[in-house]
Amino acid sequence: RVIRFASFPSSSSASVRRKSLISFLSANVEFCSVIPFLFFVRFPVHLDCIWLSSLSSASYFPESSSRMAGRTGRVLLRQVLHRPRWFSSSASAAGHQKTPPLPKKGRILTGTMLGIVLAGGAYVSTVDEPILSDWLFKATKSLNPFFALLDPEVAHRLAILASTYGLVPREKRPDPPVLQVDVWGLRFSNPVGLAAGFDKSAEAFEGLLGMGFGFVEVGSITPLPQEGNPKPRVFRLRQEGAIINRYGFNNDGIEAVAKRLNAQHPKRMPELVSDNSNNRVKNGGRAGSGILGVNIGKNKTTEDAAADYVKGVHALSQFADYLVVNVSSPNTPGLRKLQGRKQLEDLIRKVQATRDEMQWGEGGPPPLLVKIAPDLSRQDLEDIAAVALTLRLDGLIISNTTISRPEPVSKLPVAEEAGGLSGKPLFKLSTDILKEMYILTQGKVPIIGCGGISSGEDAYKKIRAGATLVQLYTSFAYEGPALIPQIKAELAKCLERDGFKSVQEAVGVDCK
Repeated sequence: RVIRFASFPSSSSASVRRKSLISFLSANVEFCSVIPFLFFVRFPVHLDCIWLSSLSSASYFPESSSRMAGRTGRVLLRQVLHRPRWFSSSASAAGHQKTPPLPKKGRILTGTMLGIVLAGGAYVSTVDEPILSDWLFKATKSLNPFFALLDPEVAHRLAILASTYGLVPREKRPDPPVLQVDVWGLRFSNPVGLAAGFDKSAEAFEGLLGMGFGFVEVGSITPLPQEGNPKPRVFRLRQEGAIINRYGFNNDGIEAVAKRLNAQHPKRMPELVSDNSNNRVKNGGRAGSGILGVNIGKNKTTEDAAADYVKGVHALSQFADYLVVNVSSPNTPGLRKLQGRKQLEDLIRKVQATRDEMQWGEGGPPPLLVKIAPDLSRQDLEDIAAVALTLRLDGLIISNTTISRPEPVSKLPVAEEAGGLSGKPLFKLSTDILKEMYILTQGKVPIIGCGGISSGEDAYKKIRAGATLVQLYTSFAYEGPALIPQIKAELAKCLERDGFKSVQEAVGVDCK
């Protein structure tokens, strides 16, 4: 059939022959893996055509695999066949100067490469999306050694850019039902989120949510843009699975972030769905399927801290599925003093009043959480718990980074660097504080567990200690996107192993 199409009488116009051949080959893209080799021995094509075509195919990844293969085949064929010199009876008739053909070996190589591309597209069309998604996540592991060679802050910036421009895998597999969590009137498809500090200025949250996080928290965001502390300010402790950072709330400021969120994260209320207990629950957040948290902070030189947080609430709460007041970063002078009972109570009252004075739809205002440090005394924890219960705080995040240097980090030279320590060495300290706070609040205040999680078993221990949700940061920085489905799968196995039918059944069981 191909021979019949390619053997039109010379009287036929070039456009007729071209359209007929495109129509036939586009309709039979599965057979095109063999045709290019035979076809391009006769008709030369340049290698840049192959490269552009492969880029075109990548742009269709968010769609179904079969449509991607079909469209890729048509793009390739048009790029190759829409060249008058290949089909015109004479070069002079077409008004083109005759181009010398490629050497025979070049034409064979070109045809073979195009055959591989089309064969790959045809094969992808037969692969289920879950299998393809699994392949793509596993493939990202090959990039980890490359990122390890880069300066930590450069690697961080590249990861943000990749997520911003969609150069990351997208999760196509549904989360196991056992991982679903309903809290604050929101429905989380899974309890594994990304902590604040990674996407500081809300540049990449759409791509990060697409990787399969149940929720993403952006920030901390201050009223005015600031550069943060001088570089270098990020230090790896690879063998310990840890990082020391003293970024210092570097971000673009609330005005720039509000514009970005307004463009990427429209102010729209999700539909309400009923769960089995007939409670009205939002299916996802304002972004649709993912939940967006917004973490607000104060500028380094601000004396009136409450005024900065009020500005953050006014500018950003309309885009947030939940709000976080960060009073625990060790890299902003005086910030942790706001964790004192009187200071915290005054701050929370002002922030709550500002939020409640704004106009809200049926869904009401976003829940308000406070993020605390792990370096607190028993009295500090009792004071914070009392404030949380008295003011009916919606939740707590436990914990931020630590200024302590537990073993074996204390023996390393880099331990002398100022800043907050995150990663595996923080796990026990933050989990102990989490468990104690769950007991002090009598389980009445939902808690997000953060600090040192690098496996599904770690996430499970946080949940058993009292966390309703959990967050990653350092382990994600080291392991990349492949860690997300791994942790979710391991967590589901842990729950099923111990006979829990949901995450909420396991919350706080070690405290009872």
